[in-house]
Amino acid sequence: MITDLLAPPVSAFDVFGDPDGVVLFPEEEQHVARAVDKRRREFATGRHCARTALAALGFPPAPLVPMPSREPAWPDGVVGSITHCKGYRAAAVGRTDQVRTIGIDAEPNEPTPDGVLGAIALPAELARMDGLRDASDKVAWDRLLFSAKETVYKAWYPLARRWLGFEDAEVTIHPDDGTFSARILVEPPVVDGVAVTGFTGRWLAREGFVVTAIAVPAR
Repeated sequence: MITDLLAPPVSAFDVFGDPDGVVLFPEEEQHVARAVDKRRREFATGRHCARTALAALGFPPAPLVPMPSREPAWPDGVVGSITHCKGYRAAAVGRTDQVRTIGIDAEPNEPTPDGVLGAIALPAELARMDGLRDASDKVAWDRLLFSAKETVYKAWYPLARRWLGFEDAEVTIHPDDGTFSARILVEPPVVDGVAVTGFTGRWLAREGFVVTAIAVPAR
């Protein structure tokens, strides 16, 4: 599904479930040595997706060790993003001379637990929920909003190197064309002399999941 949202020069790969025979590098293994089986499987398959996507760009297999920020330490000259939820794993990568930043997220296409929407949504976002629900009852719009905000953070962090809370970006979901936009509400990072004040992304709802993606081209 992620490949339907991202096109070259971004390389993406996804799987439904966890394939057999995925092997971690020793440097990665130590990060999940004491983890429960669920965490080990999602970690390993996420790395498998990332290495497969990197191979399409000509990069050999290499460890993708989590940094303190939790994002993988990508090879030099690469930006990327990994996501996983129950039943689905995906990764997307690009060369830094072609892609400035990437963010992806996947979630089950079902309503968020009680209290989550109120915790993540701004008043303007809440006000748009009824209109989204009227547009389609086949999309869990609150979950899609959550996914879009996660994707905004993943695209933001490599540029700003600082936290972005749910309340720090206002997301507008466009139900007719499968896109969304995000307006940054805090001091933006300046990249190549330009302030990054927002993002545009794409979304889809299919196979029981909602998936969101942002890819910003390099200047």
